[in-house]
Amino acid sequence: MNPALPKNEGWYYVYLLSSNKIPWTYIGSTHDLENRLKEHAEGKVFSTKKMLPLELIYYEAYKSKECAYKREKSLKAFGSGLAKIKSRLGMIKKGRAG
Repeated sequence: MNPALPKNEGWYYVYLLSSNKIPWTYIGSTHDLENRLKEHAEGKVFSTKKMLPLELIYYEAYKSKECAYKREKSLKAFGSGLAKIKSRLGMIKKGRAG
């Protein structure tokens, strides 16, 4: 297991992947982050297999599936949340969406 990833002890994760091919960010949620990242890397996820290789750029942990799912949907629906995360990661300049 990657030491940078948390051990799966009842947590749910919202995560962001960045494509090295195109300027694109994937938002997902899962109960088993390590396994899900492996599935992405092996091209087993339909929505990301054409964007390989991918890099985990961010994740958040939640104690309930409902909270993680709500956060995932929020990031997908409202660009401002995703823009704030990208800004904190230095992916975009403050004040610019993208």
